[in-house]
This record gives sequence, structure tokens and C-alpha cells, in this order.
Amino acid sequence: MMREPSMMVRETAAEHLEERQNDWAYSKPVVFLDILWNLAFVGVAVSVLILSRDETPSMPLRLWIVGYAFQCLLHMVCVCIEYRRRHPTEEDVLDVEEGSSGRSSASNSPREIGESADDAQRQDEDSNGVVKHLESANTMFSFIWWIIGFYWVSAGGQELTHDAPQLYWLCIVFLAFDVFFVVFCVALACVVGIAVCCCLPCIIAILYAVADQEGASEEDIHQLSKYKFHKVGDPEKLEISGPFGGIMIECGSDPPVEHTLSAEDAECCICLSPYDDGVELRGLPCGHHFHRSCIDKWLRINATCPLCKFNILKSNNHGTEEV
Repeated sequence: MMREPSMMVRETAAEHLEERQNDWAYSKPVVFLDILWNLAFVGVAVSVLILSRDETPSMPLRLWIVGYAFQCLLHMVCVCIEYRRRHPTEEDVLDVEEGSSGRSSASNSPREIGESADDAQRQDEDSNGVVKHLESANTMFSFIWWIIGFYWVSAGGQELTHDAPQLYWLCIVFLAFDVFFVVFCVALACVVGIAVCCCLPCIIAILYAVADQEGASEEDIHQLSKYKFHKVGDPEKLEISGPFGGIMIECGSDPPVEHTLSAEDAECCICLSPYDDGVELRGLPCGHHFHRSCIDKWLRINATCPLCKFNILKSNNHGTEEV
């Protein structure tokens, strides 16, 4: 049974995975393919509507196809706005800087300068909120529109294949694609959820493979304390309450610094494996410890403790400034 610290590690990994997913979803290649895909849907819909102008369906299939194309266009608009917000151009940056410098020159009051910056941030959050609400409304509309289209196609029956074959089969293709996309997304979410709960080291390895080295460097990681774990010692002399787990001995310290661990603490919260005798551990400045191999992979993609989110880079910089 997983203990509470392990659940905290998995929640942190899930949040980090969601951030990576959002960054990947709005990367330039993915946005380009998304827009191209939806634009192809709109082009096919317009072409079929023109070619099938002589067809007389018993159900308003043309209206449904127009609504489907409209939601594709609305999705493209939302994606473009969000992409531009996440990746501002040089002109946008210059406009913001000129606006802020103009406001600051008009008033030298630090309070007013801070208020103008807060206003700009608030406007950005408001616009982002409008886009998210619009995208959510579009998703809800697409769900309801799919049900309506499925009903019209089912109610029309075989008559539609004779009266309006092109419109009928285009609706079938659009409906089938939406079902395939939903099933794929649900299956992917289930696989990721199971992996986070049961195979967190695999998720860390995947994140490390696709990461842009935004975490700690090798030099930062090697500055952290390294320990050897030993299942030796007399629990009665160590004055530890509860079952005895072992001793953590710091490497390279003279005299050796020892930390006594209970049986509950003598396990890695990342891989859920107990510490074996002689295994290497890594201790963070916040006091938490893990398998060296597990935490090193984690720190390369996220320089914070997976349990308490303590940033090791800020700790190292603070120590350097003090020296």
C-alpha cells in the first residue's frame, strides 16, 4: 500500500507532466498540424457542400456540416490566440516595453508604475480567461452537435444513402473521427494515470528524454550530499522509536555523519522500493532522501524536491552569495 509521501511525489509528477503536455500542445509543430488538420476539415466540408448542391436530404445534414466547420474555425482561432500569448513576437515585446516605459515616464511614482504593471498582467489574465471560456464553450458545443448529427443520420436511415450520399458519408466520417479522437484521448489518459501510479520511474525517464534541460545541471546535482545506506546497528542504542530501518552514512565526510532511519523512512518515495544494504542515496537540503539514480533523473527535469518542492538551485545560489 502506497504511503502518503509517495502519493505526494506522484501528484507533483502529474502536475509536472501536465505542464509539459501544455507546453508541447502549443509548440510550433503541433499547432501547425492542428491548424492544418482543422483547415482540411473545413476545406472538405466546403467542397462537399458545393458538389452536393443537387442532393435533397430528408434531414438538415448541410446545417450540421456547416456547424461542424464553424467549430473547427473557432478552434483554430482559439489555438492561434493562445499560441501568440505563449510565444509573443518581438513586435509584441517592444509594444509592451514601450507602453510600460511611456507610463513610467509619465509618472515617476513607484506605486503608479507597479499599478500599471498589475493592470497589464490583469488584462493578460482576462484575455486568457476569455479564450479558455470560449474553447470550453466550443468543446461543449461540439459534444452537443455530435449528438444532434448522430440523431439526424440515424433518423434518416437508408434514405439518406440514396437522396444525399455525399452529405451522408461526410457526416459519417466526421462522426467516426470524433469518436476515434475521444477514445484515443481517454485511453492515453488512462495509460498515463496508470503509469504515474505504478511506474513513476518510467514517467520520469520519458520526461527526461523530452525535456529541454530546464532542471538542475550535473554540477548542481553533484554538489548535493551523497550517502551509503547500511542495515546495521543496534536499534536499542540508537534511541529510535518504531521498527529500525538502517543508517545513512554521508560519503566524503570526516568524521562520517550518520542518520538513523526508521523502517518507514528507509524507502524511496519515487520507485516505492525499500533501501537495500549498500545502496547509494541522495540527500536534499530540505532533509528528504531518495535513491540517487531516481532523484538525479528527477532533478534534471525539475530542480525541486518532489515532496516539499524545495528548489535546490535557489539553495545553491544562496550559499554561493554567502561565500
